Amino acid sequence: MKPGKTGVARIFAASGYSWKGIKAAYRHEPAFRQEVLLTVIGVPLAIWLAQSTIQLLLLILPLFLLLLVELANSAIEAVVDRIGDEMHELSGRAKDMGSAMVMLALVMLGFSWIMILGDNYVW
Repeated sequence: MKPGKTGVARIFAASGYSWKGIKAAYRHEPAFRQEVLLTVIGVPLAIWLAQSTIQLLLLILPLFLLLLVELANSAIEAVVDRIGDEMHELSGRAKDMGSAMVMLALVMLGFSWIMILGDNYVW
């Protein structure tokens, strides 16, 4: 077992590492900053537009899922870039799969918003 903090101290340390990761993503990843802005606008808008708790969840959760997959994508890119600059099929595949995660999260976000807003205000 790896030596280190335990109990409450470990929880505080892990929280600090998490916050450090969020700050790094915000500082170094323009896509993450754009998605944070989308979330900052989207959450109050969802609160205003949703007509039930379930609708509110289906509007807000995809916004946070998008942030999660962008963090994962950024982590994959950082690790691949750390390994080396040379072109390699596996490096390209890893980066493409990370990008695909983000795209699918965006599709899910769009689909959720279109269906709920369409149901509430169009159809």
